[in-house]
Order: sequence, then structure tokens, then C-alpha cells
Amino acid sequence: MLKESAIITTREMRALELNAEYYGISRLQLMENAGRNVAVEIASRFKPSDGKIAVFCGTGGNGGDGFVAARHLICLGYEVDVILAGRPRDITHSEARRNWDALKSLRKLINFYEIYDSSLVRKVEAKAVIDALLGIGLEERPRPPISQMVQQINEMQAFKIAVDVPTGMNSDSGEVLGEAVKADMTITFHKAKPGLLKAKEYVGELIVRHIGLPPEIERFAGPGDASIVRRHRPPESHKGDFGRLLVIGGSEIFSGAPAFVAMAALRTGVDLVYIAAPEKTAYAISAMSPNLITLKLEGEYLGPQDLPVIRRHTKDITVAVIGPGLGLNKDTEEAVEKVIKILEEKKVPLLLDADGLKAFSKFKRRLGIPLVLTPHVGEYQILTGEHLSEDVDERAISVRKTAQDLGAVVLLKSHVDIISDGERVKLNFTGNPGMTVGGTGDVLSGIVGALMAQGTDPFEASVAGAFINGAAGDFVRKEKGYHMVATDLIDWIPKIMDDPMCHLKVLKGAD
Repeated sequence: MLKESAIITTREMRALELNAEYYGISRLQLMENAGRNVAVEIASRFKPSDGKIAVFCGTGGNGGDGFVAARHLICLGYEVDVILAGRPRDITHSEARRNWDALKSLRKLINFYEIYDSSLVRKVEAKAVIDALLGIGLEERPRPPISQMVQQINEMQAFKIAVDVPTGMNSDSGEVLGEAVKADMTITFHKAKPGLLKAKEYVGELIVRHIGLPPEIERFAGPGDASIVRRHRPPESHKGDFGRLLVIGGSEIFSGAPAFVAMAALRTGVDLVYIAAPEKTAYAISAMSPNLITLKLEGEYLGPQDLPVIRRHTKDITVAVIGPGLGLNKDTEEAVEKVIKILEEKKVPLLLDADGLKAFSKFKRRLGIPLVLTPHVGEYQILTGEHLSEDVDERAISVRKTAQDLGAVVLLKSHVDIISDGERVKLNFTGNPGMTVGGTGDVLSGIVGALMAQGTDPFEASVAGAFINGAAGDFVRKEKGYHMVATDLIDWIPKIMDDPMCHLKVLKGAD
């Protein structure tokens, strides 16, 4: 039985591949290593004189692995047929396209067949057959002609090798969608996918091969983490489908903090944000933008008298953020504890920041709801009573333990952000010293809160939020130097979410 650390989900693998490119390991390199591994495995079992190798290829990344394997097999002296599930013009995956173009130059050495219609499916004889049709992430039954090609592979009297995952199988659940290739051997890459351990009759012998991804990269946040949290918006979407966020914060002195949270959350894609703030502060916030909805609380600060208003508005919200600009009045600390109990009753996930964190430190306990804590180094000391080491690895150990003890996700804000849910740990390197200006942490809370409100796992939301927030700060620094203010970051949020890899251009520009 493989350890959990030796397993990677489809989402995690897709994020990792994008992150690897961000850190200098291109997807073209990964594809080359994957395809070569397949060819080497075949060469260890069959001689060129044993017979032909048939490579069934899709038009995506898995097909690209097949193209690479075919090229290496030709180099090793094998006779190879390449059966493409479509026309060459259908190959839109950029790395697969480059490997197809490389393969075309060997047309005198390879037999090519294009199967873009079910009627074109033909009998193929071979000693071994490679299934490189679809790969990971399949969520519905394969369509023709791929479904017929799966049947064809299963009917062949040949040794069957699946690339990454047998076509027709969901790589996470192991569910067979329609009909799947019954492989004699499956060669998967980097780590095993969960579904491969649940459908062994289709997987056959499972072989895991490295493709040049150092384990350390799994700990690094990157654009892949931002990519996997984006939600598709169907045309029939309604208001509220993408979350309702409640921000509880603000005081007579600090009216900007909850507004930063709300504006960042709206730019991250949440549908509605309510700000519960003392009456005068709430009116000031309303004047900042017509996009901001405020709930007017009694008095000059949050207190027990405001609990009925907050309770009424917890009915429909999907996540709450407590703390930005809240103040540390004794009545406020008491109210924070009671609000948290209300949220637990309503099963509303919570993010605690700033003064909310400080209030929580007085009565800290494991909550019955998903919880994210976003302290900077000073707030972390108040929360835990411990001084953090300057060493990042030692800090990560401390943050992980705190997350375990509190059953929460902890996002430590620093020159290297550390995020942990008590099991997983990620490090984020985006951001710069200009972000010490007030309000950037509130922007972060808005991003993370909005992602959680849209249904994102709290750990994934925190990792993505740290990357996006820091990347926004890096773009502002490139534009304005260190003369930034928190509102400068907000307009960059959608640009980074739409193209997470755009931050790589900033890094290259810095070099």
C-alpha cells in the first residue's frame, strides 16, 4: 500500500505542472521525460525483432507523451505505428504540437493513421500497444472515435501499456466511465494517482516514474495554485451562486480595513459582500463605493448589543471574515467570542485576521467550523506565545504544529509566507518589502475569504490567496516602485486570476 505522501490528485498534479514551469521546469521537458520513460520501459521488455509497437494518441498532453515515446522507440530500432484520434489540426496542446511536428519529420520510418471518424477505426496488429489517448482528469464517458479505439485496444492480442492512467478511468475515483482500457501495465508519473489504486483490474502492473519534478517543488506556491481555484461561471448562474461574504470589522479610527477586504473579495469574484461596522464607520465605508453594502451596528465599536443584527445576517452568508480594523475594546473581545459561537451554530466557515485574531487568542480553541488564521509574525506570537525562528524550515514546523493544535489553516504572513493545515505545508515567495504598507493584509483576507465563499478548500484558498496577493504587490512595485498603497493591489487581482503565469514576466523583468 502506497503512503499518502506517494499519491497525488489530479488537481494537485495540474497545479504542480504549472508551478514547475514557473520555477523553470518546462512542460515540454516533463513531456519529454514522460515519453522517454515509456519507451525505456518497453525496451526493457521487448526487442525490436519481437514485433511492431502501436501507439494510440489523443490530441492533448497525454497524446504528446505518446508522440515522444514513438520517437524514442524509432531511435531504438522499433517498427512503430502512430494512430491519432483526430486530425493533426486538432492538436492544440502546444507541447504536444511541438512533439507531433518533430515526429512528422520521421514519416518515412513511422506509419501514421488519422482516426477522426468512427468509420475509420481499423484493425491494427502489434506486439505491444501504448494507450496515450486521454490521461488524467476524465470526468465523462469518452466520445467516438476514442470510445471505439478503447474497444479496439482491448480486443488486440498485444501487451497493453497505459500512459499515466488507462483511458476511460477517472484518475481520482477509479470509476470506469463507459469502457476503459484493460492495461497489462500502467506507467504513471511523479506519484500514483488515487484512482490507480482502486481499479487494479484495469491498471495491471503499476509503475511510477520520475519526470524531473523535485519533491521540494510540491511545497512551493505558484500560478498552478491560483489556476485550480478558478470557478467556471455557467450562463444560467444566479446572484449568490458564487458566494456571500460577511466582513465584521471597522472602528472609529479604522474604516479602510474592512473596505479593503470587501473590494478585494469582489474583485476575486464573490457575488455579495456585507460589511458589519459601527454606524458612523459604516456610513463612511458606504461613501467610498456604491459597490459596498454595509450593516450599521450600534455604538462606536462592536459589542454584545450587535449580536442580534449579526445573527440575522448569518442566515445566507457562506463565509465570515472577522477582525480588520475592529479594535480591541473589552466588549469587542467578548462579542467576537459570541459571534464565533453563532457562526458555529450556523456552520459558517471563518477567517480571523488582525484584531479578530488577537481577540481569539484570549480564548483560543478548536472550532466546529473550517477556520483560517492569517497572522503576521507579531500576531503569531500573541496567538501562540512563542517567538518564531528566522529559519524558514523551523518556522514551517511551528506553523504546522499550531495548525494541528487548532484544527485550522494558518497563513503566516512574512517575507516567505507559510501556509499549513496541520498536514500540508506550502511556502509562498511572491510579494516585496513595499507591501509593509497598511491594508495589504486586508486585501489578502478579502481574496482568501472570497475563494472560500466560492467553495474552495480553505487550504487551497489560502495558498492561492497568498500567491495572488503577493503577485499583485509585485506588479505594483514594477509600476510604482515602493510607493504603493493597498488599493493599488486590488485591480491586479482579476488579471492574475485570469492569467496566473503572467507573474513570470515580472520575475524575468526583475532579472
